[in-house]
Amino acid sequence: MNHLPHLIQDLGLVLIVAGVTTLIFKWLKQPVVLGYILAGLLVSPNFPLFPTITELANIRVWADIGVIFLLFTLGLEFSFKKLLRVGGASSVTAIIEVSAMLGIGFLLGKLMGWPVMDCIFLGGILSVASTTIILRSFDELGMKGKKFAELVFGVLIIEDLVAVVLLVLLSTIAVSREFAGTEMLLSVLKLAFFLILWFVAGIFFIPSFLSKVQKHLNDETMLVLAIGMCLMMVILASVAGFSPALGAFIMGSILAETTQAERIEHIIKPVKDLFGAVFFVSVGMLIEPKILTSYAGPILIITVVFVIAKVLHVTLGAVISGQPLKRAIYAGMSMGQIGEFSFIIATLGVTLGVTSSFLYPIAVAISAITTFLTPYMIKMAEPLYVKVEKVLPVRWRKSLERYSSGAQAITAASDWRKVLQSLIIIVSVTSLVIPGIIFLFARYVSPWVEHHVSSGVLGATITALSCLLVLSPFLWLLVLKKTQPLAHSNLWGNKRYRGPLLLLRLLRMGLAIIFISIMMLSFFPVYMAIGGVLVLVGLAALFSKRIHAFYIKLESRFLQNLNNREMHEAKVNLRELAPWDAHIARYTFPAGSPCTGKTLEELGLREQLGINIAMIRRGDIYSIPAPGRYERLYPGDQLFVIGTDEQLEQFKQYIEPKEGSVAQVMETHDVVLKRLKVKESSEWLGKTIRESGIRERTNGLVVGIERDGKRILNPESVMTFEQDDNIWLVGDAELIAKVAL
Repeated sequence: MNHLPHLIQDLGLVLIVAGVTTLIFKWLKQPVVLGYILAGLLVSPNFPLFPTITELANIRVWADIGVIFLLFTLGLEFSFKKLLRVGGASSVTAIIEVSAMLGIGFLLGKLMGWPVMDCIFLGGILSVASTTIILRSFDELGMKGKKFAELVFGVLIIEDLVAVVLLVLLSTIAVSREFAGTEMLLSVLKLAFFLILWFVAGIFFIPSFLSKVQKHLNDETMLVLAIGMCLMMVILASVAGFSPALGAFIMGSILAETTQAERIEHIIKPVKDLFGAVFFVSVGMLIEPKILTSYAGPILIITVVFVIAKVLHVTLGAVISGQPLKRAIYAGMSMGQIGEFSFIIATLGVTLGVTSSFLYPIAVAISAITTFLTPYMIKMAEPLYVKVEKVLPVRWRKSLERYSSGAQAITAASDWRKVLQSLIIIVSVTSLVIPGIIFLFARYVSPWVEHHVSSGVLGATITALSCLLVLSPFLWLLVLKKTQPLAHSNLWGNKRYRGPLLLLRLLRMGLAIIFISIMMLSFFPVYMAIGGVLVLVGLAALFSKRIHAFYIKLESRFLQNLNNREMHEAKVNLRELAPWDAHIARYTFPAGSPCTGKTLEELGLREQLGINIAMIRRGDIYSIPAPGRYERLYPGDQLFVIGTDEQLEQFKQYIEPKEGSVAQVMETHDVVLKRLKVKESSEWLGKTIRESGIRERTNGLVVGIERDGKRILNPESVMTFEQDDNIWLVGDAELIAKVAL
């Protein structure tokens, strides 16, 4: 009789028990994660009344693979561009509540007399909410399209990034066994350096590679390639001294910007579900019923304190960020649970052997209780708001309303502040990346070149030139990247600001020369380094135009890859809209145009030319989606316009200055065209465009409706939506994607 490996027996037992428990939990309308955890408890050695797995080590390896795939798919949903789009309200709320929960978790542990490492890890476990549970609850309760849900999604994005940082910091603390401030700072800087480097390199190369081999990518090949890239980044992260899960998360976030993101997410889902199930089952295996009964008191205390503190600080953070009280309470009541990242943080403590045996089961128990309570807490948000409103003095309520209105009415920053903010970002990024690259070349590349290629001056020259080639885009970004062109132009027109602007340019050039000097001193003696710096500066000045043109090509390719997904989606939608022959283009409103300073109502562009202005962008930050009729046009405005080729050509001529200069035009990747269907259950059914509030809720513009095979372009605001109508919305992709009809 053939011998069946224990791994296959164990895996079969795990999956069949997990399948049965998840069926039961689905029937009970409870999260399947709890079913997996229960299955793990049943097949573990801690529950002798049930068949038990024989080789825990093999299952734990599968669980590690499950963590990798969980983080990979979270990265696919994360996208660094989403992080950039997160509003100030979500950022402020997340910072306040995460900081508070880290401190509260630590203090709870200390009050119970736990070791310091247990207290630190408890703070990390309690600081991150469960994205999966919240999304599931919102779907079931029909709240995904509510205004407070946008705030919660933004907070979850920040929390995901915080969790990644916590994995690094907790690993550092666990290894050093002390709060070494310098070491922790270096770990954060190291993390930031590799995040930027991997993201920039990944966006520059991977979308281009996938685009070239796209015709050869069937589902099988795409699955193998995606998993291969994921594991490659896992290896790189591990070699760099980070958690393997971090590498999976980064590769997922890079692939999230490609045109293949949704396809990868779809084909990898069964693999993720399989290994994810094994991971959550392994979580249940580590639960010891004796520990749960012994620590029933601490579990209850921590759960109660956690729920109250989490709700309170999310609500408080939202109020401080300028959100209305009702929205803040709804957000707070939605986030009173821990989940996936909390398990991973708890697993890290077990893997490193720095936490006590009781902490992991306690974390699982808290997660199970709070997960079960989540839907009920969301339902209780409205009654809680009514009670709070009754209790609050009238004077306090009016003060909160004034504060909220004032915070949301704050206008854009001044031109000088915009320029300084952009400059600080550029200097911070380059000052982190450039020294890091120099260190890598000096520490690793230089010895390799000396050993395998050539030693002495020739070897140093080869290393220095290679390093300079890698550094050149970042050096040019530091020296010549225009920060906020419109704001800079406005400031330059004011003579009092010309001196400070020139000084900033000189400081940027001086900083670049310092970095070049550091690089040369890393490979050559002082006298050769000084000579090399002078030669490089002279060559840069002599060939500045060619170098700048090369940099523009690199930047254009990077931005094209970064926006490739939105561009692809826009093209797909435009192909569907082909009978209208309409598309989106971006125009730079020229100086000297006869339309300067006029309102959209005065220009009558929609009535005269049939075009729609979907968005106006002023500078790099200030955008006006679906501008109103009283919005005026100014030189330098980026106009996102939708229309046919003929209409767009007429518009271009219409806004041209009398001198005859031509307005710049390029296809846009920021504004997209989306088709949404009005279903029987849609809240917009039977309402007019104006009554539906579609413009206010999506910051979009209804440019067309398909009904009974007919197409209605530029429908009036009094037109009523009917069942099976296909609505064409133009506007910001991120906001329109949140609309659930």
